[in-house]
Amino acid sequence: MKNPYLRIFDANFNRAKEALRVAEDFSRFLLNQKSLSLAFKKCRHDLSQIVLRGPLPYRRLVLSRDSIRDVGRAHAIRDLSKADWKQIMAANLKRAEEALRVLEELSKVLMPKASSRLEALRFRVYELERQSFQKF
Repeated sequence: MKNPYLRIFDANFNRAKEALRVAEDFSRFLLNQKSLSLAFKKCRHDLSQIVLRGPLPYRRLVLSRDSIRDVGRAHAIRDLSKADWKQIMAANLKRAEEALRVLEELSKVLMPKASSRLEALRFRVYELERQSFQKF
């Protein structure tokens, strides 16, 4: 049996990193905002550092995955009729913030020393979201 807490942690770690990468690339290639792009990149790298240098070996996170039998996998919401790059950017920023909140809560048990760092990272993303909305 896979550890459900590690599965949640792994899924949200991946979700946050992926969403931050989208924000980084949109800032770089669509908004042409070097400083904003670098700030998202730093958030992504800081998240990796917090998680991968913590007490949970990455191997344990990977082995906790069960992507094939994930009951939520087939229920993804995909409303492409309203999608434009601004909505995609906004959705990814929300995705990153929500995933960071889950990581923050789980870290209180799984890696308590990381909780405050994850909270600070989440608030950095809130500020980057504000800055992003000023650009489009």
